[in-house]
Amino acid sequence: MNFGLILRQIVLKRLVPSVKLKVYKRKIGKINKKKRDLGSSNCLLFKSIPRKLIKRKCIQAYVSQRNYSPGPLTQFTDDELMMKETVTLKPSTKTILYFISFAIKLLILHFVLLFLVVAKLAKEDIAPLVRKMEKEGRIDDNVLNKLFENGLMGIEIPEEYGGTGSNFMTTILAIEEIAKVDGSVAALVDIHNTLVNSLIIKIGSEEQKQKYLTKLAQNYVLNKYAGSFCLTEPGAGSDAFSLKTEAKKDGNDYVIKGTKMWISNSDIAGIFLVFANADTSAGYRGITTFFVERDTPGLIVCKPEDKLGIKASGTCMIHFENVRVPESNILGKFGHGYKYAAGFLNEGRIGIGAQMIGIAQGCLDATIPYTLERQQFGKDIFSFQSMQHQIAQITTDLESARLLVYNAARLVDAKKSIMKEAAMAKLVASETALRVTAKCIDFMGGVGFTTDFPQEKYFRDSKIGTIYEGTSNMQLSTIAKCIRKEYS
Repeated sequence: MNFGLILRQIVLKRLVPSVKLKVYKRKIGKINKKKRDLGSSNCLLFKSIPRKLIKRKCIQAYVSQRNYSPGPLTQFTDDELMMKETVTLKPSTKTILYFISFAIKLLILHFVLLFLVVAKLAKEDIAPLVRKMEKEGRIDDNVLNKLFENGLMGIEIPEEYGGTGSNFMTTILAIEEIAKVDGSVAALVDIHNTLVNSLIIKIGSEEQKQKYLTKLAQNYVLNKYAGSFCLTEPGAGSDAFSLKTEAKKDGNDYVIKGTKMWISNSDIAGIFLVFANADTSAGYRGITTFFVERDTPGLIVCKPEDKLGIKASGTCMIHFENVRVPESNILGKFGHGYKYAAGFLNEGRIGIGAQMIGIAQGCLDATIPYTLERQQFGKDIFSFQSMQHQIAQITTDLESARLLVYNAARLVDAKKSIMKEAAMAKLVASETALRVTAKCIDFMGGVGFTTDFPQEKYFRDSKIGTIYEGTSNMQLSTIAKCIRKEYS
C-alpha cells in the first residue's frame, strides 16, 4: 500500500475539504419565505439550496481544497469568522448546528485517516526495527525512506515543492503517533518539520525554497536529506544567545568558525541551519542564520553521543573549521537569527510535547493489558482499588497534557501568540511523561525493570523531554514572564 499517496491525496488534501459559505451582499428581493429559510427541510447542505437563489448569485457555496484547520479553543478561525460576520440571511439554529456538525465530521475524518495511515506505518515499518536501531544508535535507512515515501518529512511544505501542504496540527498528530512506537524516529520527524522546514517555509527566499525544500520533502530526489538545527554550543545551552561561533565577512562569502553541541539529526542531516554571530560588536543582535551543506569543506560531524534515551536519534558535536559559504546562504535577514531561534523554538516545544505524550501513551498501552492479565491473590491486579486510582490518575494527567499540546498547536494554525502556551504544553507534557512511564514500570513489577519489556525504554526516552529545547525551569520562567506582561 502506498501510504504516501494516501497521506497526500486522501488524508491531507483531497477528500477532506472544508466548507465555506460565501454570501454576496446584495438585495435578495421578494423570495418565497420557504426558499429563504435555510433551516427548512428542503434545504439540506448544498443540493437543497434553492436553484433560484443560486442562479441569482445571492448565495454561492463552494468546497475549498484546503484541509479544515481548527482555531484555538477560545478563538474563531477565518472560516468561522467569515460565516459569522458575512451571512446576511438569518438561518435557523438547526441549520447552523447542521453546518457545524458537518465541519466537525470532516475534521474527525481527516484525523482518523491520518491516525490509521501513520499508525499502520509505525506498527509495520518502524516497530520491528526499534530494538535494532536502539542497539546500532542510528535510524535505519529503510525507516528513513519510508518517512519520505509517506510524506512525513514534508508535512507542511507546500505541494509545489514536493510536500503535502498540510498544517501544524497534522504535524503534531503524526509526531505523537510515531512516538507511541519509538521516540527516536519521532524526534527526527519533529525537528525536521517544526524547526528546519518551518523556518525555511516562512522566511526563506524563493530560490532557497526551490533549492532546499524539494530535497527536504521528496523521496524521489536522488540526494534527499534530513535537516538539522545548529544552535546549542558547549557554553550556550539555556543561555542560547551567548554564542561563540562566528561568521566573518570575506568578500562575497562568510567564513564560519566555532563548535556546536547536542545537535540532533546531525548524523544523517544533509543541510544544517547554523546560527553564528556575524557582527560581534552588536552582541546577540549580530546572530545570523546560514545554510551549510554537509559536504562543505571544514564541516566536521563527530561521532554520536552515547545517550540514556532516544539512542537512535543521532546527537553529535559539530566543528566548523573556517567553513566558507556564500552570502546568498544567509537565511532571512542579517542579524535576525536570535529572533528566528526564539520564535521557532516555540513551535519546536509543541513538537516535543507531542513526542512526550506519544511516548507516555505508548507506554500506557503496553502496560494496561498486563495489569488485566497478571493474577495476584486470586484476581487481576487491575481489580485492586489502589491500582485503579493510580491508573486513573496518570491517564487523566496524560489527557490534560494532550489537550495543552493540541490547543497550542491550534494556536499556531490560527497564527496567534504561542509563547506561554508552548511553554506550558512542553512543561506539562514532559513532566507527565516521566511520571506515567515511571508508574508503568511500577505496575509491571520486576519484569518492568528488565529490557525484555518496553517500559524501561519508554522511561529512558521520556527523560530528554525535560531537558532539550528548553529545560522545565526555563519553561517556568517563560510562563512567569508572560504572566507578568499580561498583568502589567
